[in-house]
Amino acid sequence: MNSKIIFGTDGWRGAIAEDYTFENVRRCAQGFAFYLLKHGKQGQTVIIGHDKRFLSENFALSAAEVMAGNGFSVLLTDGATPTPVIAYAVVDKKAIGAINITASHNPPSDNGFKVRDEHGGAIAPDGLKEIESLIPDSDASVMKMPAAQAELAGKIVFFDASINYITHLKDLIDTEPIKNAGLNILVDAMWGNGAGWFTRLLEGGTTRVTEIHNTRNPIFPEMKRPEPIPPNINVGLRTTVEMNADVLLITDGDADRLGIGDENGVFVNQLQVFGLLGLYLLEVRKERGAIVKTLSTTSMLEKLGKLYGVPVYETGVGFKYVAPKMMETDAMIGGEESGGYAFRGNVPERDGILAGLYMLDFMVKLHKKPSELLKLLFSKVGAHYYDRIDTSFTGDRSEREKAILSAHPTQIGGLTVTGLNTLDGYKFLLEDGGWLLIRFSGTEPIMRVYCETTHEDKVQAILHDGLHIAGLA
Repeated sequence: MNSKIIFGTDGWRGAIAEDYTFENVRRCAQGFAFYLLKHGKQGQTVIIGHDKRFLSENFALSAAEVMAGNGFSVLLTDGATPTPVIAYAVVDKKAIGAINITASHNPPSDNGFKVRDEHGGAIAPDGLKEIESLIPDSDASVMKMPAAQAELAGKIVFFDASINYITHLKDLIDTEPIKNAGLNILVDAMWGNGAGWFTRLLEGGTTRVTEIHNTRNPIFPEMKRPEPIPPNINVGLRTTVEMNADVLLITDGDADRLGIGDENGVFVNQLQVFGLLGLYLLEVRKERGAIVKTLSTTSMLEKLGKLYGVPVYETGVGFKYVAPKMMETDAMIGGEESGGYAFRGNVPERDGILAGLYMLDFMVKLHKKPSELLKLLFSKVGAHYYDRIDTSFTGDRSEREKAILSAHPTQIGGLTVTGLNTLDGYKFLLEDGGWLLIRFSGTEPIMRVYCETTHEDKVQAILHDGLHIAGLA
């Protein structure tokens, strides 16, 4: 009997060759097939795609064999494909869901198995638990059809998902003004699926797009992992200054997240980018509608909500919470602290490509560079500062949670505590509208301590007090 596979926020992730094996990928695919069959989806179409990690295309084909063996028709991407493009293909092809072989922003040693629903979005927590419970204990219970046989029978068909996605983008944004704005854009594709996309979308005008880290290299040189935050993006930030670029766009390994560097080579953190995208939709596009945010992201959104008269909903961490809430509320934007943003009119899934185009359009429409856009945002909601520490821990998690609950701090970082939110972790609300959040990882023995505050000089003090409350100081 094999070890039990535990699904996290989006699915399952493991170390290649240690626990992420072909056998375990097939087991996951069988669990997903059982789930779809249980819900009456026999014989329908499933999208399968992958990233550029080691053997990802092989793992994807193995998953396709299992879905074909269970009677499903499989549309398999003909190469590494961004997660948002795979998600859109679900809707475009009227599929009942998707499997995506990717570990996104995680270290090169890992790969992952993500599942999506018929809307192209994350499957809700109860659905993920159901899939997890249906994963067989061994490969012996897996049904599969060899790829060659499945292709001959038309049960596995390779396809290019990019063409219809690009057509779809034209309904969401007019890229002609960006093409002809004369911008000097640097793109860091982080050796991942975002390579070539901004060049393809913006070629033909006076705007110039230069890419770095845009080939396949599964060990991700010059970074610890393809996550669009420092220090992984330091080469990109330096290159921005060297080539006098107007902006740095950074897509993570599967291109569902976006990072931004300003024209001075300064990182615009992911909470600030979320605030900027919210302001762009409200101020430039004049959109109105709900904002959905995880509790680990910026309180600037609540301030924008009040200024523009739109509701703001807070969820637990992960798009498995954000996507359903976006659909329920017809939200104009949803996002999380990790740099993933989704938009109305698109699928309820993070889209680093569309987010990048919206940021460029923001710059073009207001004739401002990123640092100037950030000043505009701060002029409306005040300056906000953010940081995060991830720390491994030992011992019993429940005991640590009891200790956090019993701490009852009256001040954190010199600021009065005004409340406690336990929706997902322990979020201490502070008098300036800021917060300290202590959360446990759902998949590994790591505690995350985050904070946001309007006092730049208090960030480290808040984090230090958070470590003390968590018993990690």
